[in-house]
Amino acid sequence: MKVLDLQCADLHSFEGWFGSEEDFQNQLSCGLVACPMCGSVDVVKKLSAPRLNLRTVKPAGDLPVSVAAEPPTPPFDPSASSMQLAWLNMVQAVMANTEDVGRQFAEEARKIHYGETKERAIRGQASHTETEALLEEGISVVPLALPAALKGSLQ
Repeated sequence: MKVLDLQCADLHSFEGWFGSEEDFQNQLSCGLVACPMCGSVDVVKKLSAPRLNLRTVKPAGDLPVSVAAEPPTPPFDPSASSMQLAWLNMVQAVMANTEDVGRQFAEEARKIHYGETKERAIRGQASHTETEALLEEGISVVPLALPAALKGSLQ
């Protein structure tokens, strides 16, 4: 199993697990490797050094000597990974605590606002024009881009 460090065109970093380099290249060429943050299939493999564990070396007549070589650690930007994690947690909370009403979002939001149906947390799709109209009517909505890759189960 190969664990690869990957990055999309929007500079989101993530890991991918593949059976082999050939498996990775095949999936990449078919558009099957996508960023879990934005759904982009414009993905590249980042440079990474494998960890090398050199086995015990036994010089003649001496005690065994263990040698381990570690690759240099790249600079770590905690703010970027923390922001990605916070965003993923927020998306998970939205997905778990709202009802998906799809393209009926504007209609359902109005029904809830005007008391025509029970109040509940909803999510769905609305055009820019529909969103502006809802806001002008005093209906609080928050545009939130949820890529298709995140609408399934998140790991």
